[in-house]
This record gives sequence, C-alpha cells and structure tokens, in this order.
Amino acid sequence: MRVAVVGAGIIGVTSAYELALDGHEVTVFERNGSIAAETSFANAGLVAPGYVTPWSAPGMPGKVLRHLASRHTPVRVHANLDLGWAWKWWRACRVRTWQANRLRMQRLAYFSRERLHQITRDLKIDYERRQGYLVLLRSAKDLALAQPGLATLATLGTRYAILDPDQCRIVEPGLAAQAPLHAGIHLPDDEVGNCRQFALLLRRAAERIGARFVIDTTVQRIEPGPKPRLVHLRSTREEQSGNGDDAEEPGDFPDTRPYAPEPVTETFDAVVVCAALGAPPLLRPLGLKLPLQAVYGYSVTAPMRHSDPHLDQAPRSALMDERYKVAISRLGSRIRVAGSAEIGGSAKEMHAGALATLYKVLDDWFPGAAQTRHSQQWKGARPMLPDGPPVLGPSGIDGVWLNLGHGSSGWALSCGSARLLAGAIAGRAPAIDIEGLGIERLRT
Repeated sequence: MRVAVVGAGIIGVTSAYELALDGHEVTVFERNGSIAAETSFANAGLVAPGYVTPWSAPGMPGKVLRHLASRHTPVRVHANLDLGWAWKWWRACRVRTWQANRLRMQRLAYFSRERLHQITRDLKIDYERRQGYLVLLRSAKDLALAQPGLATLATLGTRYAILDPDQCRIVEPGLAAQAPLHAGIHLPDDEVGNCRQFALLLRRAAERIGARFVIDTTVQRIEPGPKPRLVHLRSTREEQSGNGDDAEEPGDFPDTRPYAPEPVTETFDAVVVCAALGAPPLLRPLGLKLPLQAVYGYSVTAPMRHSDPHLDQAPRSALMDERYKVAISRLGSRIRVAGSAEIGGSAKEMHAGALATLYKVLDDWFPGAAQTRHSQQWKGARPMLPDGPPVLGPSGIDGVWLNLGHGSSGWALSCGSARLLAGAIAGRAPAIDIEGLGIERLRT
C-alpha cells in the first residue's frame, strides 16, 4: 500500500518505521524544518510505564484549584481553555472512568517499552539513555499520598522499592544533603532516554527501508475515499517560525526536491494522521471533531559541570520530585529539568514562574551540578484528550487512520502505538487488548 503519514514527531516517525517495516511505500509530511521539532523536541524523556496514568484522576479538579494560588504550582490555567474539553475532563475524573483509562494506558505503556527495547536491539540504535527511576518524596504526607499508586504498581507486577533517605543517596549520590527528603520510590526497570535523538536515528532506519520524509511541507487538507488524497504546500525556510533549534542535525538525509510554489495533490491508499494539535483542522472538515487541548510543558537543559568536585553531584539517571511534579534527567553530559502543566495559553509565551520552579527543584536536589547560564529553555504543547488514552486505528472516515492524543506520555507510548497502528492497517490481530483505544470511545 501507498501510505501517507501526516506529522513527524515521535509518533509519526515510529508509525512510519513500522509501516515501512511491513513493506508499505511510506511518505511522511512534516510542516517544520526538521522532525521531532515540537512536543518531541525537549521533553523529560521518561519511560516509566507504571507512572503512565490519565491526568483526569479522582480529586484532580480540586488539586488544580488549590494549586492555582501556589507560587510554584505544577498547574496553570489560561483564559483560552476550551470549556467543552474541561467539562469532558471533569467527567472523566470519576473513579471508574479513571480506573478503566489507567489500565488502558498502562497496558499500552508496558507493550510500548517492550517494542522500544526490541527496536533498539534489532537496529543497534545507540542513543542517550539511562536505567532507573527514583521518585523523591519530601515528607511523610507525600509518601502517604503515593500509597494508591504503589498498590497499582504491585498489581501490575512492577518492581519497586521504598527507600529511606540514605538508600536514596546510594542510588543517587549527588542528592543534596540539605534537601528535605523523607523517602523515595525506586523503579530499577524504568529509564530515561533522549526522545528526539531516538527519533532522528529511527528516521534514518525508516529511510533505509524505503520511507520518504518530506519536510517544510504543510498538509492543507485530506480528501477521503478508497484512494484518499492529500493536498500539501511546500514552504520556504524563511517562512518557518522556529528559532533555529529545529534545524536538521548533521548526517540527516537532505530534502533535494525543487520548490513548488503551488499546492500539490497526491493520491494514497491510506492516510495516517499523527499531527498532534495540527490534526483537528484537518479532521474537522471531514466531520470528525477531536477534543484535543494544548497542555504545555516546560524544560530546561544545561550542560553538566565537568570539574572534578562536581562529577558526583549530577544525577545518574532520572528522578521525579513528586510534590512539584518536576523530572530531573541525565542525558549524556547534560541535565534536563522538565515539568509544569499549562492548560491553554500560547507556545510563544514563556511563564517566568514555571521556569523558576524548574530551576528551584534542580537547585534543591543538585545545586551547582549544571551550567545553568548556558541552559536551553523550551516549551512544548502536549496534545491531550480529556480522558487520557490516545486514539488509535481507523477514524471512521474512508481511508483515514489515527495515531493521536498521547498527551504527556507520547515518548512512553510511541513505539507500542505505532506497532498497533501498523498491525491494524495490515489486518493483524493486536498483540495486546486494545479495548478503549479506538475512536468509538470518544463518540459514546
């Protein structure tokens, strides 16, 4: 089959690889000047299936309201919040709905981690990754609040250990002695990895087996049918809105097509929409209104200090400050601090308070470990559905397939989602139970 993939974030790249692996003729369209240039660019990088859970959880609306008055709040709400989405999110916070969606997401997350490891082994992909994940609990209250999550981990058979402060510092010797630390939850099988670096390497692997990536190209509309058509327009580099950080890395295969000033129409056998927040404008004219909301996250990435006294003061792998919902990750010779959930707003406006929280948490646990004056600050939109899980498979529109709505768990769910999507297009039986991951969930 001739298959078009719209969007080249981590979801689009993994989808392209799996489809090409199945023998399809795959063309990927990306509006930016590089792949993985938006949500996948500088995320936390956590692959922790037991902690993949819907943001729509019991008690969450009250927590959001209480956090609004906090200086270092993990949640901010803007006036342009979609009230229809908020209503659906509030309804999804009911206990039974949350339990069902949590199991759906975690089932997919564990499968996705297995697929990530298999791809890494098969292709011998060498990217920045570290084993182990430590959740830091500042007080006895934080530990008490974590107990329901620990019960879930036990049910799933996830290996974990509750550590006292001394044991936490054996796992992460760089933790500051003065930081308030009551306990930690250590998950030795979880990991952190550089999502964008993996995406760049997987793109090359996909191209070697026949996939074609068309960058700087915006898909203007989809014309559904047994032979769906895409209308797309190539843009010039001057029209790109990025700040230069999304340029192709050395060694990427260049796009040498001549510039076409007019829209081009191409015919395919299937179209897979992985365009995150770019998806609703393409699907709405076809009668499909997806309730996707931009929930922005922030990160700060800075090089480690290399003077000997600081070598043991940097993180070894990945940590999460449970109180502030901020992750600290070791990626090669850099430290990344990521967090915040900003509902609505704009990608172009950095909130000083959100960045201040990231720097605070880093300084609390690893003071002096990073050269923060050389830091890269980033803000990216997570395309979140109100109930949590993504939507995978046929859209109900002839010739159009979906792989969308992974929220803040795109990296953790990407490889499994792509494998299931490719299997559905090929007519294979799914490797896991996919109940509740289809478009029908959003129509009930």
